[in-house]
Amino acid sequence: MVARWTIDAKFGHKPEVVESLSTWFTKIGSQIGWTKGNYRILVGSIGALESRIVSEITISSLNELNDSWQQLGDIEEHKQWSKELEPHVVSGTQKWEVFRIVE
Repeated sequence: MVARWTIDAKFGHKPEVVESLSTWFTKIGSQIGWTKGNYRILVGSIGALESRIVSEITISSLNELNDSWQQLGDIEEHKQWSKELEPHVVSGTQKWEVFRIVE
């Protein structure tokens, strides 16, 4: 399965959001097993909002994703990161989608 988290950056803030997300994976995501090889970061280009930033995480099940979310709730760095990210993103644009891999 692929869990996809999308968020839109405010105009002119995309580089800060991408850098922040990249740092998040290194410092925080790695604590819950989201490491190079099972995630990627994408940005809007053609047919998508240029302000869109997407992170995709490969997971084995919804239980794995739920466990990861529960672990994140206990990581103080994650809470602080969220507060620091907020001025750079369009409020209310964040969402999760989960896709099943068929091939």
